[in-house]
Amino acid sequence: MDFDLPETTQHLSRRLVEFMNEEVYPNEALYAEQVRQGPSPWVVPQVMETLKARARAAGLWNLFLPNKEWGSGLSNLEYAPLCEIMGQSPIAPEVFNCSAPDTGNMEILARYGSKDQQQQWLVPLLAGQIRSCFSMTEPDVASSDATNIRTSIRRLDGGDGYEVNGRKWWSSGAGDPRCQIAIVMGKTNPEAPIHDQQSMVLVPLDTPGVHIERMVSVFGYDAAPHGHGEIHYDHVRVPAENLLWAEGKGFAIAQGRLGPGRIHHCMRLIGVAERALEMMMERASSRVTFGKPLVQQGVIRNWIAQSRIEINQARLLTLQAADMMDKLGNKAARKEIAMIKVVAPSMALRVLDRAIQVFGAKGVSHDTVLAQFWAHTRALRLADGPDEVHLEAIAKLELRRK
Repeated sequence: MDFDLPETTQHLSRRLVEFMNEEVYPNEALYAEQVRQGPSPWVVPQVMETLKARARAAGLWNLFLPNKEWGSGLSNLEYAPLCEIMGQSPIAPEVFNCSAPDTGNMEILARYGSKDQQQQWLVPLLAGQIRSCFSMTEPDVASSDATNIRTSIRRLDGGDGYEVNGRKWWSSGAGDPRCQIAIVMGKTNPEAPIHDQQSMVLVPLDTPGVHIERMVSVFGYDAAPHGHGEIHYDHVRVPAENLLWAEGKGFAIAQGRLGPGRIHHCMRLIGVAERALEMMMERASSRVTFGKPLVQQGVIRNWIAQSRIEINQARLLTLQAADMMDKLGNKAARKEIAMIKVVAPSMALRVLDRAIQVFGAKGVSHDTVLAQFWAHTRALRLADGPDEVHLEAIAKLELRRK
């Protein structure tokens, strides 16, 4: 593996850092204030639209998408340090149009969408004009095993459309007032082989029968602005051309989507941990207890050292997974992706916990980003598959080597 990043990535990294320092970090508090002043947690703060326009004008836009026709053309390895920088602020990914679930949904449309689907939905998503949601997880089944999904996608008589019936939750993106389209996974043929039963369809959220029943909070956070919705699809009818790829390809699409999505989460978590470590060191240097600065306490110095070791270890594993995805494909890198998906959230949680301890009561308040980061990071031990599922997959792949 070559650790020397190309000049393009180095140049973009410098520009991103500059933009973060000049535009993003100074506006975090204003963003939060505009959300609080709005009529609901799902408002779109004006400062976000302003920052998006500035990022796009600066050429720092859609960096996540390796598809050269639609995106930056950067490889996973080239994108990794850029994604890490964006991860250092909870508002930054959206500023650069690199936030979930839109990134994964745009990748689906770029890879599996028809020309008409791409023109109708991918183009405005890439422009940051609309947002989208992903409806896969269900409340009544163990959705870590996607073959359990019960939502029905039934072909209508005559074959000119599909009817969707089912209940989804944790439909990421559903709370955003700009959200116009959902990618819904369900079963088109329960009698087919187990991994060929599912399909995915595009469902505009203004379709009759789509009921967003509630938004689900994450440790009390509203996860604004995109949110997680519980959605009832009640006899929802869509045209046949809204099917993605082909019937029975839903499971394959999900696997193709989740690989890049998982590693993007991990890349951002490296950034979360870096910011937490920086905040920890600044706080420890400025606070005096029992006659000397916190930073001179042995336990604090130990935490700083342990955090640096763990961050670097996780970064190396993330870069290895990204490099394998580029060279061998997502399927060949599935073990490395699973490994980093287990490692990165747990690492970031440990670093965040140490930083919170150093900040004391302030660390668990809304006065810093630490509590918000912790809530989001803890949820990522479940999102895109719980740790235990990834550990089982890693063990299976290791045992096959015997």
